[in-house]
Amino acid sequence: MQNYYVGIDLHSTNCYIGIVDQDGKRIYGQRVLNDLSRIIATLNPFKEKIKSIAVESTFNWYWLVDGLMDEGYNLHLANVCAMKQYEGIKHTDDQSDAFWLADMLRLNILPTGHIYPKQQRPIRDLLRRRLQLVHHRTALLMSMTSMIQNCTSINLNRYDKKNLTHHEITGLLDHPYQVMSANSINNVVLEIDENINKIEKEINTKVRLTQRYKKLNSVWGIGEILATTIMLETGDIRRFKDVGNYASYCRCVPTIKLSNGKIKGRGNKKCGNQYLAWAYLEAAYCMQRAYPKAKQWFLRKLNKKGRFVAIKALASKIARACYLIMKNNIEFDSSKLFA
Repeated sequence: MQNYYVGIDLHSTNCYIGIVDQDGKRIYGQRVLNDLSRIIATLNPFKEKIKSIAVESTFNWYWLVDGLMDEGYNLHLANVCAMKQYEGIKHTDDQSDAFWLADMLRLNILPTGHIYPKQQRPIRDLLRRRLQLVHHRTALLMSMTSMIQNCTSINLNRYDKKNLTHHEITGLLDHPYQVMSANSINNVVLEIDENINKIEKEINTKVRLTQRYKKLNSVWGIGEILATTIMLETGDIRRFKDVGNYASYCRCVPTIKLSNGKIKGRGNKKCGNQYLAWAYLEAAYCMQRAYPKAKQWFLRKLNKKGRFVAIKALASKIARACYLIMKNNIEFDSSKLFA
């Protein structure tokens, strides 16, 4: 019996389904609305012969991958960032993309992403929502700080701008419209703070660091929230072959392509996990502010390479150390990190 391979080019409202056999012959192609029952009905006549299905890792893949896996299909999540068609192709469309996915799956050369366990996704996504709220709060506070500095020349420090009251804002600004603008920002920041606290409380009550990840708290600069973020975003540490693969997944390695000592191009900076990249950068900022050894190392790197490279290099060291801690279940050793 011949095996069939399916490629699904997924969009916001519809998807294109392409099916090829083990010789690459196109068996079936059809555009279907994004309705799970319709997609299952489309695949049912070929179900016995379908060996595996490739679905693009787009923003809306959860429902499709989960639904097809529940039907017993073997699913692969195609890593869009790692795929690149031949540049000489003059025309592509959804049909060619779907059959291209099926062909790469047939040839066993499809770059795939990790299908995160369905049961753990909601709490991980809740933690991601907290991060988005933190970013929004930071942007609003910076906007208010800039406005106050523009109007009064007063440069508020990090603590003051987070704790301004309506009365203090009125004392800083003269014009009623400026006061209204600053108060509107302050009201939104207070509302965001309340929601962040609710999320953190829920996460602290529902999520406990497993034994393999508890020792992350021993790393300088990593507290409960960062340790929980690293645990949920990393998943099973054993899925990473070595420390280099993990550092690359955390976006902690250079993307420069060299030839004979010269730069000939750059890799895809978006390939990897942006939330782990943020977590390790945050840990690096905390570590170099609070611990002398880290500060000394950071300053040496800063003098040679500049601030951005220095903080990324420190984040890379922390990511590599955390990989070994999670992999081998050992305590953090600063003497090895800053030998």
